[in-house]
Amino acid sequence: MDASKIRNFSAGPAILPPAVIERAAEGLKELRLHGHEPTAPGIGLSILEISHRSGPYDAVTKAAERLCHEVLGIPQTHQVLFLQGGASLQFAMVPMNLRREGKPACYIDTGAWSTKAIAESEQLGPTKVVASSKGTGFDRIPQMPAGETYADASYLHITTNNTIYGTEFSEIPRAEGGVPLVADMSSNIGSRPFAYENIDLGFAGAQKNLGPSGVTLVFVRRELLNEAPVGVVPKILRYATHAKNPSLYNTPNTFGVLVLKLMLDWLRDEGGVPAIAERNRRKATALYTVLDNSSLYTPHAQPGSRSQMNISWTLGGAPEAERDALTKQFLAGAERRGLSGLKGHRSVGGVRASIYNAFPEEGVHELCSYMEDFERGA
Repeated sequence: MDASKIRNFSAGPAILPPAVIERAAEGLKELRLHGHEPTAPGIGLSILEISHRSGPYDAVTKAAERLCHEVLGIPQTHQVLFLQGGASLQFAMVPMNLRREGKPACYIDTGAWSTKAIAESEQLGPTKVVASSKGTGFDRIPQMPAGETYADASYLHITTNNTIYGTEFSEIPRAEGGVPLVADMSSNIGSRPFAYENIDLGFAGAQKNLGPSGVTLVFVRRELLNEAPVGVVPKILRYATHAKNPSLYNTPNTFGVLVLKLMLDWLRDEGGVPAIAERNRRKATALYTVLDNSSLYTPHAQPGSRSQMNISWTLGGAPEAERDALTKQFLAGAERRGLSGLKGHRSVGGVRASIYNAFPEEGVHELCSYMEDFERGA
């Protein structure tokens, strides 16, 4: 199979647009400024070879910060940071920095990633789960809890999209009573317009919609940076440290930040977030239409909570051994057609299609066609 024809549906790291890969490859040879066009002046060195405190890298990171505001829509009231350690490190940094004396950290549990965030918080102090969909197998986003449920909280944490279970908040809620809202947006940031003004601290691993693994976008309301953490927090784990030394307290992932910047360039050139949101809506609608009209496939997520980024489903048939055999047959046939990375997470089983921003519409149509062909022959 020609690698250029393989459709990668894996949950991440995800595919990048060809134009971004080409520009990133050029940056590996010689970094060009002013948009990185081939005609732009080169600096004579690769992005991998320059100091993170040099003028050329400063231009890259400042452009990336500007694009986070202009393209994604992150308010100017928020400081943008490019950190390392992925979203998993943020699970610990958030309670380290935002926990307040005598106030529990509150969480809405919607699956594996919020569950991991809760476990980190529990290591550091009182933690409350104020809403959860665990009882129904994380097949939906639970109802937003009443304000009095978390009125005494240091913060309220949500995971906006859930890659494993295929659920997504339809909109960013607003926390009541002045409680800071923390949002893990790793798998749907930039996929559609969001009310970022409702978020006091947000973070996203880049490897879904923003670039390669190894760089994490964090945005935090500046007022929060002025509040001292409770207890001893190492300097490198304080948001204020990274804000005071704009993403340069330690050596950053310079190549990752370059690719993130190029991804935001691409998103802007594609018509911005509103245009990509419409494309994502069409992709998800096409897949859910096949699922909802099928007697073989059963989507995991309930209507009203369905993700546009990660779509999970199981195949019918009883007993369980028959379902497993049918699923293996489906996945093997998909691989032969160049439809890769469709195996569902072990906690759900079945099939999962991750269709992030850069995933082409024609790839979704190819999957839909295969699903219909498979059902007819099953």
